[in-house]
Amino acid sequence: MTTLLIRRIGTHTLPPPAYAHEGDAGLDLRVLFADGGRRIYPGERVILRTGFAVAIPLGFEGQIRPRSSVFKRGLHVAHGTIDAGYRGEVRIGVANLGSEAVDLEHGERVAQLVVAPVARCEVLEVAELDATERGEGGFGSTGRADALRGDLRALHSMLDDAQRERDAARADADELR
Repeated sequence: MTTLLIRRIGTHTLPPPAYAHEGDAGLDLRVLFADGGRRIYPGERVILRTGFAVAIPLGFEGQIRPRSSVFKRGLHVAHGTIDAGYRGEVRIGVANLGSEAVDLEHGERVAQLVVAPVARCEVLEVAELDATERGEGGFGSTGRADALRGDLRALHSMLDDAQRERDAARADADELR
């Protein structure tokens, strides 16, 4: 098993990054707020603190990935790479792509850190690359347009479900007031 060294930054009491369940690929990253929380408005982009630095082992990278629970609330976590030589605080880039403000609380799990091996390559410039069946086709050029449309329909359905759940929760909260 590979060892990941972490360093707490400051005197906060957040738990260190950890796997939530046996078999999970990513360690949960929590956000650190000095004042208890942060509201992220539609269209706003922020960089959030975690309160920890890590020492990614040589030959590996740290991948910052989103948690699905955050996506359902309209937030997008920017994918990022932590190189083995970086020793600064792990931070999380977040954008609110939704139409409503989203409140995050101190200690909330927002992203995951996946530690993965990296292959290093020798770079060699050539005049021509070998020919392949695909060639220079990209961005949907492999005839998967129908599958992509199905994926988009599924994504829209998931977003609609999340909106209905949010509306129901808001109605329940209004009834309690």
